Amino acid sequence: MASITTPISQSQFKKPQLSILKTPKSQFLSLPMSSFAPVKKTAARMVVVSATTAAEKPKKRYPGEAKGFVEEMRFVAMKLHTKDQAKEGEKEPKGQPIAKWNPSFEGYLQFLVDSKLVYDTLERIVDKAAFPEYAEFRNTGLERSESLAKDLEWFKQQGHGIPEPSSPGISYAEYLEELSEKDPQSFICHFYNTYFAHTAGGRMIGRKVAEKILDGKELEFYKWDGELSQLLQNVRDKLDRVAQSWSREEKDHCLEETEKSFKFSGQILRLILS
Repeated sequence: MASITTPISQSQFKKPQLSILKTPKSQFLSLPMSSFAPVKKTAARMVVVSATTAAEKPKKRYPGEAKGFVEEMRFVAMKLHTKDQAKEGEKEPKGQPIAKWNPSFEGYLQFLVDSKLVYDTLERIVDKAAFPEYAEFRNTGLERSESLAKDLEWFKQQGHGIPEPSSPGISYAEYLEELSEKDPQSFICHFYNTYFAHTAGGRMIGRKVAEKILDGKELEFYKWDGELSQLLQNVRDKLDRVAQSWSREEKDHCLEETEKSFKFSGQILRLILS
């Protein structure tokens, strides 16, 4: 019993107690609380700055974008018209205005032949559909190949020789073929501008030419089966639907091709005066 009640010395008790306390103190002090404060403040500031920046920079809106991508294409195309062609035109007219043109019979025939080559090419491309979206534009009612074939047959029956396609039509057709295989956005730009321009300015030119050299005869090239306004709206809807899957960069790329489309079509149009 004496061995159980023997007291423990002070030195034996304190030594282990001090060793236990020292270790956590040194570990705690090695990570001072002051080092955490700046991190929390910086994070808070970054969140505030980010939110402020987003508020200060709203999404850029492109002309016509609110109505759909077709309206964007129309806006860009109209700016490339001359001032005598459209109210929104920004280009200065070169040469005589259309109202004062003096078309030649041979030149107009060449224009029709080259135009047919271009429409043949466009319609063959959408039928082949190297890209799935091209198939959307089959049988839209805007097709012109068959109508042009009828017109050229009429001229032939009147005793006129039908020329072979010339350089402007051949160059454009070759360009469209190449473009359609690798760049759907640019190809659709040409598709839109070719068909829609013909239903507007193209019809006006057709009437002027008919008055001067065809005794007012209206060619099949300027006729459509069904209500033209509805046919155009149907194609607008298809174009907007296709463009919904494009990025902003792809849409811009399409719009940038507009000027080249005008260049090719303008070369064919000028055949009327040759």
